[in-house]
Amino acid sequence: MAEPTYMSPFVLPVAPIEPESRDPIDLYLPGADGPRPAIVFVHGGPIPPEMRPSPRHWPVFRGYGALAASRGVVGAVVDHPLRTPADYPVAAEAIDAAIEAIRADPRVDGERVAVWYFSGGGMLSAALLRGPAAWLRCLALSYPLLEPFPGMEVDPAFRPAGAVASAGDLPIVLTRAGREHPFIAGTVAAFVAAAEAAGADLRIVDTPNGQHSFDLLDDTDESRTAIDAAITAVVARLTDA
Repeated sequence: MAEPTYMSPFVLPVAPIEPESRDPIDLYLPGADGPRPAIVFVHGGPIPPEMRPSPRHWPVFRGYGALAASRGVVGAVVDHPLRTPADYPVAAEAIDAAIEAIRADPRVDGERVAVWYFSGGGMLSAALLRGPAAWLRCLALSYPLLEPFPGMEVDPAFRPAGAVASAGDLPIVLTRAGREHPFIAGTVAAFVAAAEAAGADLRIVDTPNGQHSFDLLDDTDESRTAIDAAITAVVARLTDA
């Protein structure tokens, strides 16, 4: 039987690292002394509960975790219970709890954390945009869905375009796919317009020929360049004095 698409390899070669696993979190630890900044990777959804393995075990997220560690920061990949559109509130609570556990780890500099959202996880970013904590040094989004699809009943609190006006000087790194689904592209455009109107600190990384989930579907130099640009931007914001 062929592997499902989500088990496709991460397109950016990176030396594998075996994570330290403590359900629902996998930690990818850099070979560096002292507490290190961390990037928390938040997968998309909704994802059916029967889908196996869970997202934190997918090659793409194992790749991002190892990539973070290779840049000298802790990579933390979190599973969360976004099973249906109604689950955004419970998924947000689970992610908040995971972030607090990660920040409390003595190997993590709990005052230097970035949170990076993917795909349907993008709507979960609204709370952090609405009231950024001092420890949040950067918020990243990759090919995000930022408004619900028509007929998708989601708590109205999860609308990042309405929240970004309150983001202040929080650095935001947004990776866009040029061949994105038209509806998703529209939600991203609305978010960018709202961010620009608010004077947000928005850095955009484009993949003009990339499709949704380009980091596992498009094995191209363009994809690799975009991933490298995004991780470089996030790490720079984590390590700024």
